[in-house]
Amino acid sequence: MKNFGTVLSFELKEYFKSKGFVITTFLIALLAIVGLSLPRFIDLGFNKGIEGKIESMFATDESEVVIYDADGNISKDLVMQAFPKAQYVESESAVEDAIKNRDNKIDKGFVITGPTSYKAYVYNSEMFSSEDTVINTIMSVSEGMKYAAENNINYEQLQASMNPNIEKENIILGKDTQANYWYCYALVIVVFMMIIIYGQMIATSITTEKSNRSIEVLLTTTDSNSLLFGKVIAGAIASIFQMTIILGSVILTYRANRELWGGMLDPVLNIPNDVLITFLVFGLLGYLFYAFIYGAVGSLVSKTEDISKSSGGVMMIIMVVYFLSLVQLANPDGIIMKVLSFLPFSSYSAMFSRVALGTVSIVEVIISALILVVCVFGAGFLAAKIYRMGTLRYGNPIKLSTALKTIKQDKN
Repeated sequence: MKNFGTVLSFELKEYFKSKGFVITTFLIALLAIVGLSLPRFIDLGFNKGIEGKIESMFATDESEVVIYDADGNISKDLVMQAFPKAQYVESESAVEDAIKNRDNKIDKGFVITGPTSYKAYVYNSEMFSSEDTVINTIMSVSEGMKYAAENNINYEQLQASMNPNIEKENIILGKDTQANYWYCYALVIVVFMMIIIYGQMIATSITTEKSNRSIEVLLTTTDSNSLLFGKVIAGAIASIFQMTIILGSVILTYRANRELWGGMLDPVLNIPNDVLITFLVFGLLGYLFYAFIYGAVGSLVSKTEDISKSSGGVMMIIMVVYFLSLVQLANPDGIIMKVLSFLPFSSYSAMFSRVALGTVSIVEVIISALILVVCVFGAGFLAAKIYRMGTLRYGNPIKLSTALKTIKQDKN
């Protein structure tokens, strides 16, 4: 691998000479810094504490709604408190007409048919409806107030007895899974995207060199190990640079403005240092493992449009690992997650998830890392052999099984 440094230097220059790569990196970082610094210049109302204060029984909804309540089944005062823009109409048909008339921009209409029943009119149905939740709360409160009045009961005292203020103090001796879940979820997605994006870039680069036959010249002056390792390591350095700039900008800017955000983004951006270190180690090793595989895939085809066909199996494995990792985040100490944390195909996401959410010893982390390191080098040298064999074959895509048989025959 005497020309490894030359290949690495050349590939790195290609990455950093790319205006798209540099502009995209710093533009995303700049947008993150500006966005997370907004509370310093604009009062977004997040600096009132993480828990906030409950100022009424239900939040005010600014939706424009129309209501028909012929018998006065629910308290109009409560309705106007919850819906300051509510309009009362005189008939059910008026509700329907208001919804049909799109110039009115009415969000929803309600026909109150009884103390605990109503019809909801909407032009287009929505996935979630905050207005329905508010109306349900109003009806519940109205019925409680009526019952209290009819039975000469103080409603506030009735509410206090039915909904006492429960004080809870969490004493966590291990990991706070609930607090750590979302940033772990985000990191799984980040490493998944790194592998997909940069893996495809490496495969495309190799296939392009093969299609224009420049690879033939390269192989006469440089050995296949130097070429493949140089390309993959260069991609790793470029990806680390890009992710460090972007992720570092996001995390550091948020930490500098955390109090102004009232801790609102803690579940995603308040990442402990030990989890970050584990993520960097396993994320990098996992990326290298798949990058070598993508390098082999790129050498098996002669046209860039064939890459997706040859990489289908690799993509399937990555997707299965991705979904399994996300599903098992809620059970980090389960047998599935433990197995995934030692397999080279999945440990890049499973192990740092266990560090963040579960109970794992330093010995397990070291063993998993060593297994992944060995598999990375194994995948690298195997990919280099496939690269050497595949890059000089043109025409239809070569099957991986065929490539492995050819390498085995050459050894014999």
